[in-house]
Amino acid sequence: MVRYQRLGRVELNVTELKRSREFYANIVGLQPLAENPDGSVSFRCGSDDCIVVLHESPVPGFRLMALALEGEVEFDALRRELDEYGVPYDEVPAAECARHGVVRAWRIAEPNMQAAIEFYLPCTAVRTAEFVPTVAKIQRLGHVVFCTPQYKESIAFMQEVLGFLPSDDIEDIIAFMRPPPSPYHHGVGVGRGLHHGLHHVNFMVSEIDDLGLALNRFKRHDVPVVFGPGRHPASTSVFLYFLDPDGLTLEYSFGMEEFSEFSPRMPRTLPQLPQSIDSWGGMRDPRMSAVGLVQPYEVGAGWQRKAGAAA
Repeated sequence: MVRYQRLGRVELNVTELKRSREFYANIVGLQPLAENPDGSVSFRCGSDDCIVVLHESPVPGFRLMALALEGEVEFDALRRELDEYGVPYDEVPAAECARHGVVRAWRIAEPNMQAAIEFYLPCTAVRTAEFVPTVAKIQRLGHVVFCTPQYKESIAFMQEVLGFLPSDDIEDIIAFMRPPPSPYHHGVGVGRGLHHGLHHVNFMVSEIDDLGLALNRFKRHDVPVVFGPGRHPASTSVFLYFLDPDGLTLEYSFGMEEFSEFSPRMPRTLPQLPQSIDSWGGMRDPRMSAVGLVQPYEVGAGWQRKAGAAA
């Protein structure tokens, strides 16, 4: 089984880079890091070596998710799994690896959604600057959740090929998985949807006050809050969902169940009830997760945009 270190980087497509750059820095609380040669911008996200990259694109949504591996040997384990299931991969060019501070990386297209997933070996060099919290005490990228009509197929791929462990699911609606040996309830999720899209990106914060402060900050800046505050029964997290300028759904969360690596509890299936989503009785705004497509990735060719794709 492949062993992972963490969810290390998420790359998103936005329609107006300048506007989104200001939003993610001043409203979300990410730390500007670099302007990249391809025109994208990078942000440091918390104290756990996590990065968010924004690309300007006509269609907002998901571009890439990158997972750090525990060590060099994990590439051998990953190759065995990919080869067994006939999944091709790209070697990420050295210059791109250097730009993101990684030693080496492979990239695949998840075969159902064509979502780009990268696996990398992080550089052990000491950083020149630490994350300095501003408007929120962000700890790390918490998770990425997708939505897709190929719900069962995508879950099967992530568990059988990538080795993600099931934590819980809400019956026939959404499944939560963790890349082992991560203790956190979920680092990746898959929800049932009408298209291959981004459901949301999560930022874990260190204090519940971060959610209260954010709620008032969002009101001052007319940022739509689309769900919460509330508490997820599956993960026990206290949550707050909000929209970025393109309508992409983001989440702050505080607290999360942690699993032991050895003899963890069994995964559960929660019933299709509102109480399975929010034990505080909240109702989500229909704008939540309504915007954001997966930009298809093709091994050997890079990112594609299917004809007729729209947000």
